[in-house]
Amino acid sequence: MPAVTKVCCIGAGYVGGPTCAVIALKCPHIKVTIVDLNQSRIDAWNSPDYNLPIYEPGLEDVVRQARGRNLFFTTDIDGSIQEADLIFVSVNTPTKKSGVGAGFAADLNYVESATRRIAKVATSNKIVVEKSTVPCRTAESMRTILEANSKPNCRFDILSNPEFLAEGTAISDLLKPDRVLIGSLQTPEGAMASSALVEIYTNWVPKECILTVGLWSSELSKLAANAMLAQRISSVNALSAICEATGANIDEVAHAVGYDSRIGPKFLRASVGFGGSCFQKDILNLVYLSESLHLPEVAEYWKQVVVMNEYQKRRFSKTVVDTLFKTITGKRIAVLGFAFKADTGDTRESAAITLVRDFLLENARVSIFDPQVEHTQIWTDLSEALPQVPLHNLQKQVDIASSALDCCKNAEAVVIATEWREFRDIDWEAVYRGMNKPAFVFDGRLLVDAQKLRSIGFKVTVIGRGERF
Repeated sequence: MPAVTKVCCIGAGYVGGPTCAVIALKCPHIKVTIVDLNQSRIDAWNSPDYNLPIYEPGLEDVVRQARGRNLFFTTDIDGSIQEADLIFVSVNTPTKKSGVGAGFAADLNYVESATRRIAKVATSNKIVVEKSTVPCRTAESMRTILEANSKPNCRFDILSNPEFLAEGTAISDLLKPDRVLIGSLQTPEGAMASSALVEIYTNWVPKECILTVGLWSSELSKLAANAMLAQRISSVNALSAICEATGANIDEVAHAVGYDSRIGPKFLRASVGFGGSCFQKDILNLVYLSESLHLPEVAEYWKQVVVMNEYQKRRFSKTVVDTLFKTITGKRIAVLGFAFKADTGDTRESAAITLVRDFLLENARVSIFDPQVEHTQIWTDLSEALPQVPLHNLQKQVDIASSALDCCKNAEAVVIATEWREFRDIDWEAVYRGMNKPAFVFDGRLLVDAQKLRSIGFKVTVIGRGERF
């Protein structure tokens, strides 16, 4: 099989954009074209001032170096498919909202549409790479569609190459990955296609970090990795509830547990709950897969990880209400952070959405500040969380502030929902002066120095700590 010289990526989102930008950076001899149906998204990737459609530390620098040299963004999907040797399918796979498997199964409509487009347009042999997070054996469906619709003498080889990126560190994850996983059919043709993709990654990834496995093992490994990471978060969050009830400190417990070399310290930080596009979606996908395979006990086991995550968010919002004398009606609650984690503008499944929804249902007035999330995204998320409330009514009850200080002004309580570093370093004395008294702080991210805030005059509640005020 000849070396790959032209790559096309279908999907210019959080995965496809950064991944293929780094491939272009590290492989100047390969032309990389990222395509998308969304003209405004492509325009943002091509913007002269590099106002990119997603925020990711280091991404702009990568795009600046490669764009126009061997990295291109376009809506010309058909032309890009035709010229490519290798095509990444990196489209959205949200959880289904209706039909069979609603609420659990992945919606593969975009994957199928992209696959059918490839089959319709391609006139030469292609390597098609699953980059989206998909259920086990999705590649089999893709192969069936491609073979049923392919033109004479046009062969398609299917690979699985799941991403293991964490938003906020995606560029460093791509530049120095723990591993690159490539799954292929265990046939001579599958091995050749796998080798072609390995050849791309070896331009900057040590060969020992590139794992080649079977197609189905690769697909399942992605779901398994996210499920186990989320499981750790739900485990430490469950312990945080015990800490609050007993007077223990979750920081100290997690630190002691993490010293065990068999466990390690990562993903043992208690919080108001995990979010993002992957964890919940992939666990629910695993639940649906288990039920489909008639493994109800396995399905129930993984489902509990999501149940605990929802409980943690609900428990935190109830703590706010109970602490504020059991009512927040008419009270102003300042919510610092709306992204699901720091160093990203992504709000998908963000705990902040649930908290704000709960506060609004208690008839509170809410002020929100996040340094990266677009205001339009906040309104969209709140409208989806409260579909029965017209947007103009939401806008009477919620305001979006331009700074953390403005957000906290005249508030009864500050709720830290995202661990942005700037929230730790703001002028808390100025915040205190501008708030109604008593002034409360609820730290859902173990971010602030509680004792320092108490010395200023705040009543402080920190998730996972038994002490109050």
